Amino acid sequence: MSVTHMHAAADTRPAGGAALLRSFVISLTAFLTVVDLFATQAILPSLAKAYNVSPAAIGFAVNASTIGMAIAGLAVAFFSRHIDRRRGILISLVLLSVPTALLAVAPDLTVFTLLRIAQGLCMSTAFALTLSYLAEHCSAADTATAFAAYITGNVASNLFGRLMAAALVDSLGLAANFYIFAVLNLAGAALVYYTIKRAEPMKAMTVPMASPFAAWAMHLANPALRSSFVIGFLILFAFIGTFTYVNFVLVAGPLNLSRMALGFVYFVFLPAIFTTPLAGKVVAKLGTRRALWLGLTLAGAGLPLLLSPSLPAVLAAMAMIGAGTFFAQATATGFVGRAATSDRGAASGIYLACYFFGGIVGSVVLGQLFVRFGWPACVAGIGAALFAAGLLATRLTLPAPARAG
Repeated sequence: MSVTHMHAAADTRPAGGAALLRSFVISLTAFLTVVDLFATQAILPSLAKAYNVSPAAIGFAVNASTIGMAIAGLAVAFFSRHIDRRRGILISLVLLSVPTALLAVAPDLTVFTLLRIAQGLCMSTAFALTLSYLAEHCSAADTATAFAAYITGNVASNLFGRLMAAALVDSLGLAANFYIFAVLNLAGAALVYYTIKRAEPMKAMTVPMASPFAAWAMHLANPALRSSFVIGFLILFAFIGTFTYVNFVLVAGPLNLSRMALGFVYFVFLPAIFTTPLAGKVVAKLGTRRALWLGLTLAGAGLPLLLSPSLPAVLAAMAMIGAGTFFAQATATGFVGRAATSDRGAASGIYLACYFFGGIVGSVVLGQLFVRFGWPACVAGIGAALFAAGLLATRLTLPAPARAG
């Protein structure tokens, strides 16, 4: 059932049930779209051993998908007005299964890295087009909730994708893991085929543009949108730094977790599955800035615990950082959908490009801090990113029409 189908269904069933079903479908679509993105992080030590490379090298290779996602985000921002949302999402998810399956037979780290970039291109295209579809076909009041549901699916993919990857590699090996994830990509395409109704982009708030560059210029000239793009960059910068390199801390002394135990560690994302959907309601009550500060503060409060030699303390830190960063991401993503008064596809594409570019920069910069200066330096870099995002949040104000809506 699509977003538009669900609005129609609301006339014949309780509004609460229709809204719940809509949120579930949106979340499941997000889950199947980005399940490949972070699942591979749960098997980083296995991949480092298989390719005989350093933590920084395999960290870059695995997170290279964010390069593709940044590029695709910009491409969608440029061509958004000319792309059929439903068809674009379908094609992207079908194509995503190809590099996913080929990862099973990647002969070296270079090929592995290129395939991860190809995965990112497909995932980001589907991701950005889905956000555009939601922004164009949800009412102003529903946008924040719909985006929060989509980010919740992203959170779930982090948890269950990592658990699945760890279990598959432990029992069936690396190759089988990638083949099964390719099947999940095709399942995502099937879900979109049966739930998203063909529809034209909403034109009511669209101002005719001479070229895509005019839309970019307008969005980048908006101080609030510009700040939200940088905040997106900083959020994934911090998230990648935490959940890439903490894997190597967990398998080393004094924690010494096994490969399967490392997968179960990612139950730390469970709280985020319940807190992220609340972002829309919190924004409605407190405003975007305070909601964002709430998420960033929660994440920052967990950083000192990452340095503890106690496993429960480290797990608590990971839970706090996961819940805080995903809450902040849902808040920032929803803000972009409301603050862009025209060509929302371009605005979402620019935001996602910045967001995912922050991921690859984070993997490189924080990876070097980790290898050269150790885990405390890496954690300090994460804290600096969260603090900068908090400072930028002071500039997040909506134009009068969007605020009224």
